[in-house]
Amino acid sequence: MPPSFAPLYLTDEMRALEARAAADRPRPSLMERAGVAAAERARSLADEGRNVLVLAGPGNNGGDAFETAVHLKQWFYRVDVLFAGDAARLPADAKAALAKWTAADGRLLKSIPADTRYDLVVDGLFGIGLARAVGGRHAEIIAQANTLPGRKLALDTASGINADTGAVMGTALRATHTITFIARKPGLFTLDGPDHCGEVIVAPLGLDAEALAAPRGRLIDVSLLGAPLVTRRRNFHKGLAGSVGVVGGAGGMVGAALLAGRAALRLGAGKVFVGLLAAQPPQVDPEQLELMLRDPQALVGEVALTAVAIGPGMGDDPAAQRLLAHALRMDVPLVADADALNLIAAYSVLRTALAARKSATVITPHPAEAGRLLGASSAAVQADRVAAARGLADRLKSWVALKGNGTVLAAPDGRWWISTSGNPGMASAGMGDVLTGMIASLLAQGLEPERALIAGVYLHGAAADAAAAQGAGPIGLTAGEIIDAARMLLNRAGG
Repeated sequence: MPPSFAPLYLTDEMRALEARAAADRPRPSLMERAGVAAAERARSLADEGRNVLVLAGPGNNGGDAFETAVHLKQWFYRVDVLFAGDAARLPADAKAALAKWTAADGRLLKSIPADTRYDLVVDGLFGIGLARAVGGRHAEIIAQANTLPGRKLALDTASGINADTGAVMGTALRATHTITFIARKPGLFTLDGPDHCGEVIVAPLGLDAEALAAPRGRLIDVSLLGAPLVTRRRNFHKGLAGSVGVVGGAGGMVGAALLAGRAALRLGAGKVFVGLLAAQPPQVDPEQLELMLRDPQALVGEVALTAVAIGPGMGDDPAAQRLLAHALRMDVPLVADADALNLIAAYSVLRTALAARKSATVITPHPAEAGRLLGASSAAVQADRVAAARGLADRLKSWVALKGNGTVLAAPDGRWWISTSGNPGMASAGMGDVLTGMIASLLAQGLEPERALIAGVYLHGAAADAAAAQGAGPIGLTAGEIIDAARMLLNRAGG
């Protein structure tokens, strides 16, 4: 995949990286460099305004805030600093930054003035080290700051957002912009992070994070579309584009399997067969005549396939269990979703069969399905989406896409990614079925599992973004509408 994918670091990885950087290059300190970078970003966001409120917390993030305030004051901004901490208990660098602010004749407020209008608020209350819920005075300051008009710039992460998970720790500031230091953190891009951190930029502070520590995580962005994802020579026939088998569509849920089949066909698979479990299945899909509807048992037993998608609308009766067991024994790449995942969670023999597969397996659970597979609640999964996805990939020896805001992808070898594409319009029925078909199509066309998973997930969200940009969403966006948008993006990639 493109080497331009930015690295993501968990908090413990950042701490180790910072310690190594400080030892290699002690001056100016990382905090001093962060202050300069943040002040420059603040200056660009304040536009013509001159009044800036800086919120400084009890730790090193507060030190970053003091350093920022000093520079802004030197540049003739009218700066107020609200210090919500104990000067005697500040870490050494933060204490030195406070001393600079005091030496510059800076004043410290105890509360946010009710009679002052600020052009920018700089949030330096809590950074990446927050380990417990925000409460008391700090929660009151955040609540009041959230009512202030205008832009808000968070330092490293919005105060109250867990930098590893994106979870709100009791309460959190809603920043319009975030400047994060050295490298990106996963919590800024998944769960509640995007709603609270706004537009994120990185200030590397003169460091090369990847040279200091090789990342396990990366951020999937639009650079994915900068090179062709699938290429075809002129001397080409449908057999070279692979054959997808879709198994699902029990009574009342036929549409789920048909959506997966349509997505697989329009994303480039040469042939798509759909095995429907409904008692009286249709003989043809009137909206996609090219789909070949088959008996599902014959599909997993007799038809030559290059990829299988199983689960959309499949149900959980004994016939579905038998079909899934058979599909798991097939020596072709397989995408499992929806009811297939619920069956795997319910029956240990299916979990064992999945983990033992020789060919690649991709699973695409939403948080509730992931919780069933892990024996945990969906809330526990959401509490640490990166850990949940990595745990599933390791336990089931599968490639994982944990769906949600900032879909988290994970490989069996421990690597992981977060996708930046998608919007709230995707919270509608059938979206997962379309994703299943898209990934299966890319696998059938010969993409390696990593590339098929990353490309499928990003294209899925990017298609929804394109549809929304054209007025089809986010409200009322349907799964079927994004299939053609995804096809368009796939064909334009690298163009």
